[in-house]
Amino acid sequence: MNRLAEIHGFVAQTDWCGANMQSLAGDASARRYFRLTKDSKNAVLMDTPPNDGADIAPFLYMTRVLTGFGLCPPQIIASDPVRGFILMEDLGDTLFAKSIADDPSLEAPLYLAAVDVLVDLDRRPAVPSLSDFTIDVMCDQIAPVYDWYRKALTDDEGIDQKTAFQAKLATVLREVVDPRPTLLLRDFHAENLVWLPARVGVQRVGLLDYQDAMMGPAGYDLVSMLQDARRDVTPDVAAQSIDHFIARTGRNRVDFAVTYAAISLQRNLRILGIFVRLCQLHGKPRYIDFIPRVWGYVQHSLEHPALADLAEMIATDLPVPDDAALQRLRALCPTR
Repeated sequence: MNRLAEIHGFVAQTDWCGANMQSLAGDASARRYFRLTKDSKNAVLMDTPPNDGADIAPFLYMTRVLTGFGLCPPQIIASDPVRGFILMEDLGDTLFAKSIADDPSLEAPLYLAAVDVLVDLDRRPAVPSLSDFTIDVMCDQIAPVYDWYRKALTDDEGIDQKTAFQAKLATVLREVVDPRPTLLLRDFHAENLVWLPARVGVQRVGLLDYQDAMMGPAGYDLVSMLQDARRDVTPDVAAQSIDHFIARTGRNRVDFAVTYAAISLQRNLRILGIFVRLCQLHGKPRYIDFIPRVWGYVQHSLEHPALADLAEMIATDLPVPDDAALQRLRALCPTR
């Protein structure tokens, strides 16, 4: 049976049998999304092919967790963990990115509302069965910037340089990261947040794409949101958001500044490598267009004096993504 037939077979077992089905934009994974419409109501079907090694169980688990916290993930209508299908509430098209593009005056209130969600998550106890986003894991995750980004531009992945950089990064992170872990959704940005103004409090922020949640350092999701690879956040709004997080969580401003910079460096180095990998392995050249912005975040984080040694290593290890470098990266992307 082909995949589309399996989808229709799954839907036929629900109250949405006979619904009109329209494909929606996907993400960087193998997942696909469809909007179902029936009797003037909508639902969303998430298709996660199990033969790609994906598993919808984490999404179902985290939906229960976030719902229990009083937050606003889409509610589950039906699921088939074996075949990788989830039919869920449609939170609508008012993604933060679209809402702000339509009305720029919404940027500050939307981002501050999202910070309130992060403050709520920061106050929650550890979630059972979630993996820990440890410093060792964080350092392992920057490997793609050497394995893919550096190698694509120099024909040398720099194994020794990568090992030395990971060791230094680990030392810095151990010095500046709060050891008390908080719940991280890990893909917290304007295209995964839905503005729901008719709801109240933290439920005004609809949550998407949280199946990779882990327990890790506070500030990670704030960096994810404010240093968005796909869009620029107004500097004043970013500053307000950081101030709001610090005030609401009671953190020390000076200490949090270096924590934020170190997390920013780790996250954005990883993204650089992942974007090149998505281009070369999966034929997705549009991710190359985001590299200059991400490189800018890396450089901004390295302005913090506590990261001076790391700044010297990066200046030696990683080529600047100038126009020639970007052209080379695009040339390595297969035509799909």
